[in-house]
Amino acid sequence: MEKNFILAGFGGQGILLAGTILANAFMLDDKNVTWYPCYGAEMRGGTVNCEVVVSDTEVSSVHKKDCDYALVLNQQSFDRFINNVKSGGTIIANSNLVEITKPREDIKYVFAPMGKLAEDLGTNKVTNVVSLGVLSSCVNFISIEALKLAVEKVLGDKKKDLLPLNIKALQAGAELILQV
Repeated sequence: MEKNFILAGFGGQGILLAGTILANAFMLDDKNVTWYPCYGAEMRGGTVNCEVVVSDTEVSSVHKKDCDYALVLNQQSFDRFINNVKSGGTIIANSNLVEITKPREDIKYVFAPMGKLAEDLGTNKVTNVVSLGVLSSCVNFISIEALKLAVEKVLGDKKKDLLPLNIKALQAGAELILQV
């Protein structure tokens, strides 16, 4: 089994951190994984994305043309990556910043109010972690437990004070009732 993920949004949304957490969660589940970031010089406000490729065996390549799952947090990313999702794949979008449209009939759509859920927790800065919780409820080969451990590992001792909020955000995203 080899699956390719694209995570995308604008600079400042924590896309690269989310990709790092996802890659670490797969490693904690004893999977082979690569993480490939892509961002412009503008960082904050510009488009940022990363790819995570996971496999039971050696990962075949780092940068792939198409993905099985696209996790997008804004409209620009939705528009840019909708055509990169393989037929039968899934796009998961933050419905607070992405218009609910289904321009392709050959893929699955998940629209979730990730930004609103993060704000309900006290800050939109955890939208990225909420999105990983939503992703975990859509993908049956990544556990919420591995994601929790990965959040703890990636935040480390330097950001230990942020751990409880991020675990809450992850759990809230996983428990969100999704409309597919």
